[in-house]
Amino acid sequence: MINDIHADLETRMNKSLDSLRQELSRVRTGRANTGLLEPIQVPYYGSDVPLSQVANISVEDSRTLGVTPWEKNMVPVVEKAILNANLGLNPVAAGQVIRIPLPPLTEDRRKDLARLVRHEAETVRVAIRNIRRDGIHELKNLVKEKMISEDEEKRAQEAIQKLTDRFVHQVEGIVSKKEEELMAV
Repeated sequence: MINDIHADLETRMNKSLDSLRQELSRVRTGRANTGLLEPIQVPYYGSDVPLSQVANISVEDSRTLGVTPWEKNMVPVVEKAILNANLGLNPVAAGQVIRIPLPPLTEDRRKDLARLVRHEAETVRVAIRNIRRDGIHELKNLVKEKMISEDEEKRAQEAIQKLTDRFVHQVEGIVSKKEEELMAV
């Protein structure tokens, strides 16, 4: 029973960590990254689909992304979708390829992005603490129902706290790595 609670908490904390990684992959650093274009939706035969389903996205060099739509008539549609995404990118169509030059980040923009990264990290830390709280609440219910002893509850709470500390430490590592990427010129 306690092991099930522990395993559930670990799974939920892992999902929070994965969510943070995915969110930070969208934050623009100085280098080109295809993850930057992931949230873009493109109208395709009456419905909006992710850009990756209508075009090939590639990194041409450290400051340029290339987007090659699979259908020639999709070039202006994809270009318009990138412009309307409000990512601060200016796509340039050259035949069937759309090139997206990434302007260098200013010092102020780097600091803003670092602040955003810290905010995302704090959101995940709060989520991890909430997961811990849920686990402790489940343990207290087990004690009330006399399914486990208070000593077992105490040991389980300590294990949950160690698990929480481990995940918070991982969040710190991910954030410091991302901030390092942001501040690198």
